[in-house]
Amino acid sequence: MELTTTYESNNYPVIVKHQAIDDLADYTAHYQHVFLFVDEQVESYWSSKIQAVNDKQSNKIFVLPSGEQVKTLNYYEQYIEVLLALQPTRQTCLVAIGGGAVGDFVGFLAATLLRGVDFIQVPTTILAHDSSIGGKVGINASFGKNLIGAFHRPAAVLYDLDFLTSLPTNEILSGYGEVYKHALLQGEASVQSLESTYHNQAALLELSHIEQYLIEGIRTKLEIVINDETERGQRQWLNLGHTFGHAVEYQTKIPHGHAVMIGILYQMIVANELLNAEHDIQHYVTYFNSMGYPLHIIEQLSFKPLCQLMQQDKKNNQSGIRMVLLQKVGQPIVQTIPVDILEEAFRTLTLIVKETVYHDNND
Repeated sequence: MELTTTYESNNYPVIVKHQAIDDLADYTAHYQHVFLFVDEQVESYWSSKIQAVNDKQSNKIFVLPSGEQVKTLNYYEQYIEVLLALQPTRQTCLVAIGGGAVGDFVGFLAATLLRGVDFIQVPTTILAHDSSIGGKVGINASFGKNLIGAFHRPAAVLYDLDFLTSLPTNEILSGYGEVYKHALLQGEASVQSLESTYHNQAALLELSHIEQYLIEGIRTKLEIVINDETERGQRQWLNLGHTFGHAVEYQTKIPHGHAVMIGILYQMIVANELLNAEHDIQHYVTYFNSMGYPLHIIEQLSFKPLCQLMQQDKKNNQSGIRMVLLQKVGQPIVQTIPVDILEEAFRTLTLIVKETVYHDNND
């Protein structure tokens, strides 16, 4: 499957298929230098596949620390200096082979190297079907996630489905968080389709029909970012579950998609309170718990530190903490939320999770 962005200019292809990485040379042959950055876990499992692709061009390969730990100023300084020592030009291209963290990090290197060189995304996780699209790149700061970054479109996205076959359970669950988020943005029918296909964790781990849902998620994101690339309006919808989710992720270091699922629950409680929405919170808590998300972790947290992290969110303005809320499934809006409602929603979430998790685990 090939999708293409529809900006006025500088469009890029999104290729979703098995063996997509085999086409890398077709997209990099015209560059003077090509540097590959590979997640260490991907490299350890798929080294022969990556080497076979690289044999066509003999590009230099860098192996990066796995996951969010690479998204720091220290690693940025280290690798930007290494790249500069290799005398790059504007005809240099960086290739990110890994999950969302590698894509964010390498994209930020590309955005800032010589004021911007091309980069290509080769996502290897389900989660990265979201992060590899749309050109948001960056690293983390001591104040929170992704607060240092840029908008820098990839030159291409080569989504090789082969890589998904080696994903551990935690990575599949994390990626499903973003798949589920996209379904909530699409509408009730999309959510029901997902839940019926993946009615429990065992069904999800089989990854049956996952290509269909990944492509639907990519299409949803492309439609939104093409209308609002720099996140002034509609693109903020893609942060559904992320305001609270990022705070939980930063505090607990649980995987991104796990935290987003908790953030989705939280925004539904806020929406019920603030917008008089009618979300069936119990349904989502029961479903997420049955899928294996660590909802119980909320009992270990306190509101004040989470609130401080939410206050660093990029959507905020002078009015306060802004959050994406669902008036109903498929109808997102962005609202400024009073702190007292946020605190009450935290207490409600903690209580519901405690009752549900205890009950389900003792049946």
